[in-house]
Amino acid sequence: MQHNVTTVQRLIDTSHAAMILWNQLGFELRVEILQGWAQQLPLKSAAMVQFQCANALKYAAKHVLMPGPTGESNILYCSGRGVFIVTAQEGITEEAIVGQLTAALVCGNSVLVCLADTQYAERIVAQLEHVESLANVITVVSDSALDALVQHSSTVGVAYCGDVQGAQQLARQLAQREGLLAQLVVELDGITLPIIGSQRYCLRFITERTRTINITAVGGNATLLELGSGDIG
Repeated sequence: MQHNVTTVQRLIDTSHAAMILWNQLGFELRVEILQGWAQQLPLKSAAMVQFQCANALKYAAKHVLMPGPTGESNILYCSGRGVFIVTAQEGITEEAIVGQLTAALVCGNSVLVCLADTQYAERIVAQLEHVESLANVITVVSDSALDALVQHSSTVGVAYCGDVQGAQQLARQLAQREGLLAQLVVELDGITLPIIGSQRYCLRFITERTRTINITAVGGNATLLELGSGDIG
């Protein structure tokens, strides 16, 4: 099934608009929403949600103050990257898919879910809507749309759990496309989940940003600005 270019663009635009609002909620509120989702899940999947949320709070949620050379305040913080695609080989465990989704969502991204089991994906959306997740933050897309989405320059990354052949195909598609460089987050072991189960897995779904606030008088710190501006010696 070929997907119309306009349809794909509209899908991505809608998801990106939702991502902006979702990202603005902050880590703590997103964690609260996702923990509400966890209460509707089987024990192992719920534990995975809690694990990803705890790691995001530990490794990505903190702001770091970096004083500037002229007295301004520079705050380093983590933010969502944009629209992520979450996909998996057929037969992958629910815990793996939940881990991918949680890591992407808790870090402020919106998600396009491309799974062979669309009924399962739609059930996830219904559960998140029940705990008041923002509309269109997670969208179910037919797996036949995967190629078109991966090749689109506005998707920021793909989280994939499956075999080496599937990962290689996605890597080639991402390498061949123009525009934005996209992140490929791969888990090849769908049983023990060494990548999804690592504490810093969430860091693959964030970007670092700096917020600068000029709290100095006009001209900044005159002492520092003076350095190098006159004769030495």
